[in-house]
Amino acid sequence: MSGDTLSEFSSSGRLHKQLWFVNADQLNRAQIPSSFTPEKNSLIFCESAAEVSKLPFHKKKITYIWSAQRHFATECMEEGWQVAYLKGEEAVAAQLEARLASGEHELHYMQPAEYDLRQELAALAEKTGTLECHPNTFFMSDPEEWREKMAGGYLLEYFYREMRKRTGYLMQNGKPEGGDWNYDKENRKKLPKGKKPPKPVTFAPDAITQAVMEEVASRFPDHWGETAGFNHAVDRAGALNAADDFFQNRFKEFGPYEDALVTGEYVVYHSTLSIYMNNGLLGAEELCERALEAWENGSAPINSVEGYIRQIIGWREYIRNYYEAMMPEVRLANTFGFERGLPMSFWTGETNMKCISECVKPVLETGYSHHIPRLMVLSNYSNLTETDPRELLKWFWYGYLDAWEWVVLPNVLGMSTFADGGVLASKPYVSSGNYINKMSDYCKNCHYSVSKKNGPKACPLNYLYWNFVDNHQPAFEENGRVSFMLNMLNKKSPEERQQIREDAARYIDALERYEHT
Repeated sequence: MSGDTLSEFSSSGRLHKQLWFVNADQLNRAQIPSSFTPEKNSLIFCESAAEVSKLPFHKKKITYIWSAQRHFATECMEEGWQVAYLKGEEAVAAQLEARLASGEHELHYMQPAEYDLRQELAALAEKTGTLECHPNTFFMSDPEEWREKMAGGYLLEYFYREMRKRTGYLMQNGKPEGGDWNYDKENRKKLPKGKKPPKPVTFAPDAITQAVMEEVASRFPDHWGETAGFNHAVDRAGALNAADDFFQNRFKEFGPYEDALVTGEYVVYHSTLSIYMNNGLLGAEELCERALEAWENGSAPINSVEGYIRQIIGWREYIRNYYEAMMPEVRLANTFGFERGLPMSFWTGETNMKCISECVKPVLETGYSHHIPRLMVLSNYSNLTETDPRELLKWFWYGYLDAWEWVVLPNVLGMSTFADGGVLASKPYVSSGNYINKMSDYCKNCHYSVSKKNGPKACPLNYLYWNFVDNHQPAFEENGRVSFMLNMLNKKSPEERQQIREDAARYIDALERYEHT
């Protein structure tokens, strides 16, 4: 297919009365209820310019969303489904309402993971009486069960252990495989010098994707990034290929080097499969099963297997339940009251700080980096420079291909910036240059010296870190795990603390910012 006309993604035959709406993050035929069949039901898709214009979403992100959706619609037609593929400037709910205006159809849909679309469809259902909402089956836990606990602050570790027991993953006779619930201490190795992780498989754009790339570049010239170089899978076959590549070539060493930061390496031994899980091309359970197979056949150690499963049934499920419990009020969370705009380096990658440039560059170019650049470099820097966490949230949301609001909001406002005041995380995730030096090779080629604590040549993270601890002592006093930071701060002389304040103020005030509105 050439992919240059919309008609290629819509069937020519008459649609059935009952329609099943396939949202852009629900691209998996296994999730369509078994009672819906091509013989008596039709599928409807919406491609909305309004949805991808809420923020200046990365051009590669829009390309991925639209290309994957068009591929899925095409595959469904080839399997005999009658398909209506709507496309317009209007929001999804508005397009669906116009289609239902004739009164010929009833619309069934799976509850969206995104709050706004859920509210819009619920309002449309009330208005027209022609919509029926079905439970969301893309997750492994029921948010209603966890809502009260999450809103009150419920630690990930407790949730994760309960999920292990329920799924039976890595369990033997009611106890954790290997004797421990968590092998994170074994997953903090720095990548040895000269060790090169295998590059992940890439995918050449086909005709449909090429057409989307051209359209996105033309219609959204002011959005972030470029479409050129897009090389992600856009259908289930490609996503399965990406999963095979990960489990065969990188999974064994995923655990030990899970936190490693390496110049020029934005994947290291990570999977990149969150991109495909979060729009439905891959299922969470099937990836967990692949990980367990690797443990059972001896092709991967337990710290890799447990670490990967924890990311899915622990963290992924946990933050989704947090989102359900905390929305919509959490959107305004800003416990430290930071109001400064994002550093311009987040947009350009241009800075004398090697760690920042190395961690921004892959997002600019590809729309991806693994979780340590997100958490311990970019979010850390945002907090230490007193940046509005809600602006950082937007940046993550429009920059990363795997970022939907349900996943990115808890990660940014809950965990990485502590903006919710400690509902999700037990402590602020901030660090000095010492952590970056321990986990990466960035510092040896940096303009600044990580060994210097103060002055123009000192690593800014050093004095910014202590300035943050000094200014926000209550956030550390209430947590025994990090109270030692306050003890170290209090051991510093008055002159040292004054120098920290002066260096931090000089740096923060001079930092070029993107003026947000």
